[in-house]
Amino acid sequence: MSKSRHPALTDEMFQLYDQYAHGQMDRRAFLQGLSRLAVGGITALTLYQYLSPDYAAAEQVSFNDPGLKATYVTYPSPDGHGEGKGYLVLPQPLETPRPVVLVIHENRGLNPYIKDVARRFAKAGFIALAPDGLAPLGGYPGNDDDGRAMQRSLDANKLREDLFAAARHAKTLTQGNGKLGVVGFCFGGAMTNRMAAALPDLVNAAVPFYGSVAPLELVKKIQAPLLIQYAENDERVNSQWPAYQQALNQHNKAHQVHFYPGTQHGFHNDSTPRYAKEAAELAWQRTLAFFNQHLASAG
Repeated sequence: MSKSRHPALTDEMFQLYDQYAHGQMDRRAFLQGLSRLAVGGITALTLYQYLSPDYAAAEQVSFNDPGLKATYVTYPSPDGHGEGKGYLVLPQPLETPRPVVLVIHENRGLNPYIKDVARRFAKAGFIALAPDGLAPLGGYPGNDDDGRAMQRSLDANKLREDLFAAARHAKTLTQGNGKLGVVGFCFGGAMTNRMAAALPDLVNAAVPFYGSVAPLELVKKIQAPLLIQYAENDERVNSQWPAYQQALNQHNKAHQVHFYPGTQHGFHNDSTPRYAKEAAELAWQRTLAFFNQHLASAG
């Protein structure tokens, strides 16, 4: 069961949460902002709890589902932190090679939501690898606040190289069919855009969810088709789209874009009240269809 939006939450609170979640204010300033917006005797701490994720309530595919085999794997990352670690999920039975999807987390590490998304892909017939960007620090710490702080503390270039190493590992999995799709959310969406541009020989299809755009000077290198998913109410990210669209069109890059009406940044994450069920399910079906279309054959 997903976490639903509480009636006390307003769009202003969601925008405030977005600033907090992306490091634009600390927890004290966030709570002070919530206090100014609170009405009806509800405290800032209560609002904070409403806005925080509830991963247990949002699990869609159990970690011990008999139709899956989930393990942790390591792989070399010589240009990053030396070694990367990821959550690998295989559909069962696995009788023929399958397309591989790399699932890149938000700005807080490999939390339970992203692991569940990897399991959802496996249930849909894909092999899924979700890299853990916080592996050099011991992995996701069990809560998003500490996860965000840990991810901010990492060398950004080494973190990026660790995720690139995960893509290389995913592309060469012996169970795979030679095709690699990349999908990511928030920070992971930005990395999805970046990978499509920086690793054109590896990425066969890319689906960034509400992520910052690739460096515009690299857009000409993109070879994979893009399915770009945006929330309607996400000015911080959406303001980058016009320049990205112009660059994609200028270089004749195959892309589709969808803006989901009435949604907030993070609308696919069903562990938080930003979740928009109808939009999330539509975006998910579009993602599966896109990957099935572009990753089906070996090559």
